Amino acid sequence: MELAGKIAVITGVSKGIGFELASQLLEKGCKVYGLGRNSNPALVHSSFQFIETDVKQVASVKKAFAQIYGQQEEIHILVNNAGLGYFGYLENMSDEQWDEMTQTNLNGMFYCCREVLPGMKKQKYGHIINIASTAALEGMPQVSAYCATKWAVKGLSESLFREVRDFKIKVTCVYPGSTKTDFFRNSPGIQPHDYMLMPSDLALAMVQALEMPDNFHTVNLEIRPLQPKGPTK
Repeated sequence: MELAGKIAVITGVSKGIGFELASQLLEKGCKVYGLGRNSNPALVHSSFQFIETDVKQVASVKKAFAQIYGQQEEIHILVNNAGLGYFGYLENMSDEQWDEMTQTNLNGMFYCCREVLPGMKKQKYGHIINIASTAALEGMPQVSAYCATKWAVKGLSESLFREVRDFKIKVTCVYPGSTKTDFFRNSPGIQPHDYMLMPSDLALAMVQALEMPDNFHTVNLEIRPLQPKGPTK
């Protein structure tokens, strides 16, 4: 599918996967709206617009999409990329950490999907990409709270894909393994390194999924580093 001229909305756009995806979609000729709490001065393009948004807050999300729909008749692509994780034993997880993960990883995705679906159904076209994690596919010790939020992303995505396919809307859930971003800022015991996935490569895989023909639907996209700890010695 030709991406030139398509309208894309990406959450968590200031760094990492979101930044790389926005950059690649702009190169393809998309008009990109980036939603997030912070902008990135390196992301400057005539077809890019940053809208300060806190996806945890439904009013903030509604305001952002009202602004977009005030400028555009249609939104063709939504990428729910905003997310974070706190790791540790469940009994040591604070209420604030649990709430921040569930509100960002799950509620924010729900709010954004709800804003675009009526328009996508009307136009009989759309592609929603939800970024989960390999933590949505398997339980991991000291990652139980984060896993819970990403398993919810998986469940919502798989149900939604069946709910909207007859409206010619695609829903793709992406399951990245460890990626070299600042995701691990809340886990000082884990340092990003070059054997992790590169955000630009993940972005490329998503662009390729977006470019596939209308009747080709990538439902799940599981991507892992081949040697996450480096070559065996």
